[in-house]
Amino acid sequence: MATSQKLGIIIASGINGIVTSVWSLPSALARHGVFPYIVRLYRLRIMPEHKPRPAIAIRDLESLNDLRQLEALEREVWQLADLDITPLTLIIAAKAAGSILLGAFDGSRLAGFVFGFLGVEHGRAIIHSHMLAVHSGYRDLDLGFKLKLAQRDRALAMRVSGLPIHEVTWTFDPLQSRNAHLNFSKLGVVSDSYKVDFYGPETSSVLHRNSTDRLWVRWPIASRRARDRSEGKTNHAEVLEALASIQPLVRFDGDGRPARSDLDDALKRQRIVIEIPGEILAIEQTNPKLAREWRQATRWAFVEALKTGFFVAEFCRAVRGQQGPGAYLLEKGTIEEYVPEMHRS
Repeated sequence: MATSQKLGIIIASGINGIVTSVWSLPSALARHGVFPYIVRLYRLRIMPEHKPRPAIAIRDLESLNDLRQLEALEREVWQLADLDITPLTLIIAAKAAGSILLGAFDGSRLAGFVFGFLGVEHGRAIIHSHMLAVHSGYRDLDLGFKLKLAQRDRALAMRVSGLPIHEVTWTFDPLQSRNAHLNFSKLGVVSDSYKVDFYGPETSSVLHRNSTDRLWVRWPIASRRARDRSEGKTNHAEVLEALASIQPLVRFDGDGRPARSDLDDALKRQRIVIEIPGEILAIEQTNPKLAREWRQATRWAFVEALKTGFFVAEFCRAVRGQQGPGAYLLEKGTIEEYVPEMHRS
């Protein structure tokens, strides 16, 4: 066998992990540095280089280019028709009027943003957080959580007629397990309001075809609860224990369908559990009929529970293993009793 042919076989073997065969190289080749080259190839095989995590800066959206990137990212995340995209002129006006427009930037590129504007609820000034979006290429960096914390800092620094902002509100689809985890488990929201078809039966977004029901959540940004959650302190063990001891009002049956329990029995208890799928988007894509069943069942459960004196207190995802369902824990009583800082004077 020619020397070049023998070397090719040895290098190929080395890349696949058989490095001992390099010792069969002729000594002349070893002296010319072939062995270190083979070792480098082998190391590349067993220790692939990891792409460094980008340095993300969170700051105000300032320039016209920043705002145009927001418009483009909104279109990318929700896949909306032009008619449903927030007009650039409205974004510019909202910014000039004091709205909170924060972006997560990778250099000059907008990787994510959060948009909130002033509102009034129960006679008190609030921030309503209308949109939170993260580019698909940056969703392993926890940017949604970081953007919300930055929004909280800005809201706490605001004053309206000399009074501080104590609350941020927003809506989200209660069938979206990941969003529920962010909102309840990591941020500490609570909710006592369920909106049926909040944006109408559907929008142009592929994410809004299984109706547009929403939980209206309240984030008590000045509370100990929100502060603890922002620092990673949760009552996860307590919630799991409660979930294990309560028969869910809506639960998974053996076929992955929503099974309803007796409503009257559930309403007599102090706590109610509502289970949801771990990945509703996958179900919507593969089995739209089943996705609608989950919407109807959970809509029934939330509406009936909230109108009879319960509120949504916690969420725990994957209550029966990593591929299992997520579950909401509802408590009987008032939000103000549960989070004293939310008492309205």
